[in-house]
Amino acid sequence: MPSAASASTSKAINRLTPLEVKNAKPDEGKTEKNLNDGGRLYLVATATRKRWQFQYGLNGKMHKQWLGDYPKISLAQARKLRDEAAKAVDEGKDPRIERQAAKVAAKYAAANTFEMVAREWHTKELAGKGWSDDHAARILQRITADLFPVLGSRPIESLKTRDLLHPLQLVAKRDALDLAKRLRQYITAIMRYAVQTGRIETNPAHDLQGAIASRKATHHAALPLTRLAELVARIDSYTGLKVAKLATRFALLTGARSSEFRFARWTEFDLAAGTWTIPEQREEVEGVKHSGRGEKMSRERVIYLSRQTVALLQELYAINGRAVFVFEGQKRGAPISENTVNLTLRKLGYDTQQDICLHGFRTMMVSSLNESLQFTHDAIERHIGHEGKAREGEAVAGIYKRKAQYLTERQRMLQWWADYLDANTHGQYIAPDAFATADQSNVIPLPVKAA
Repeated sequence: MPSAASASTSKAINRLTPLEVKNAKPDEGKTEKNLNDGGRLYLVATATRKRWQFQYGLNGKMHKQWLGDYPKISLAQARKLRDEAAKAVDEGKDPRIERQAAKVAAKYAAANTFEMVAREWHTKELAGKGWSDDHAARILQRITADLFPVLGSRPIESLKTRDLLHPLQLVAKRDALDLAKRLRQYITAIMRYAVQTGRIETNPAHDLQGAIASRKATHHAALPLTRLAELVARIDSYTGLKVAKLATRFALLTGARSSEFRFARWTEFDLAAGTWTIPEQREEVEGVKHSGRGEKMSRERVIYLSRQTVALLQELYAINGRAVFVFEGQKRGAPISENTVNLTLRKLGYDTQQDICLHGFRTMMVSSLNESLQFTHDAIERHIGHEGKAREGEAVAGIYKRKAQYLTERQRMLQWWADYLDANTHGQYIAPDAFATADQSNVIPLPVKAA
């Protein structure tokens, strides 16, 4: 018996015309009519339906395979499907099984596109890592905007390093290098998850490291310590909005980040114990964007309050004691804006790009504490809320250091810093090491509360 493939090379194929196919119907008194296009391809027409059928012989038996309905499958498409099926028969394969396998593969690929796997990864991370709603939404927005249009519909197993690099290059062309770096991290994590769930064998995203240029690090503006007395004097002389002045002074006394103190609530403070507990996440306040933000590194952290800071908060309580936010702004029910402190500094005559900005307070504080030679590096880092990467050989030691709270030292450190700022209010700069050698016997610590 000649195969369909050999038949398809004869002059007996492609007998039908598009018009014949369109007008095909059973003869009068018949329920069905078969029109032979050659190469064992038939159009089976009934009164209500027309279907393409391929007939073939395999392993000594005749078989039939339905290729689809007309007009959904045109004459040209039916002939292409016939040729593919005939080729499979010539190779000793059953085209029905091959087609079913292709459908299963397509269904599997559709369920394992980059977008499907990325969304699955995002859901898992949200549940497992306890991301805040804001943080989770930012990540999903980024990958939706910049990764899904390029990679979303691609089967995860088909993606090579060059494919994953393409959306990063598009983002880098917009000069959004920081965003490109974050997207690379997301891609690496998504592809790692694909490996872990058995979709792929190896992670092609590992080779993206270094493929996109990094932006040169920029440092936040901070005054040299020799101008500390000038800074303190200017803040003390500010005659503008009282809450703005107290917020600026509070930021200098504590070294807290903007989002950490702007969204602070009175319930976080224990003025008797001299502590402020920054939660890893706060309860959202309706209508106040980002009000659920807590400690930046998403872990509870205790800030010890000096006597000066407690006095400042007591003064502030007389103004905002009934407000939701400790640092409520001029709009009732809303905190001061993220630019309040920097705006205050500009009113005091500083360029927040070149001279000093809110974040620069932290720089000056850390520099002074280090130069005093009174406090350990770990206690300073613990207070400031840094989670530095362990140097080689320090991994185990780092575990124990993270457990250590340096309670008494941190409390003494914050009181020293507040007293040092007071010492610099007389208009003449005192170096940290010089102040450290002065008599500090009058420093009375508040009760220690565990971090």
